[in-house]
Amino acid sequence: MKKLSPNTPCPCHSGKKYKKCCQKYHKGALPPTAQLLMRSRYSAYACGNADYIMDTTHPLNSDYTEDRKTWREEILSFSAHTQFLGLRITESTEEEEESFVTFEADLSSGLLKERSRFLKENGRWYYVDGVFSH
Repeated sequence: MKKLSPNTPCPCHSGKKYKKCCQKYHKGALPPTAQLLMRSRYSAYACGNADYIMDTTHPLNSDYTEDRKTWREEILSFSAHTQFLGLRITESTEEEEESFVTFEADLSSGLLKERSRFLKENGRWYYVDGVFSH
């Protein structure tokens, strides 16, 4: 995991310092909205926090596996070989138990546009899946 200074601008591009933004979620606080979970997951990828990604992925997700060692290596490899250059939320619908967040992530490999689906279970949001767009 890349060590981030608490005073560094947050990798989610919120304009806030990391300590005032995603750090609290990476340390265990539960994001109150799907959009905040999405932003904190982007930050977790940017700083190589594989455990956070795994812990916030719903078991219905196709990447989900009980083999956390292999999954962790895949996440860390992706994080190490990708630069996370920007994040824009273009649409967000917040419901009680299912929410959708549409975003554009500017990565070194190109622009990723996705409409992500999140489910809330036992008071906690999880990333389920997403549909890529062009």
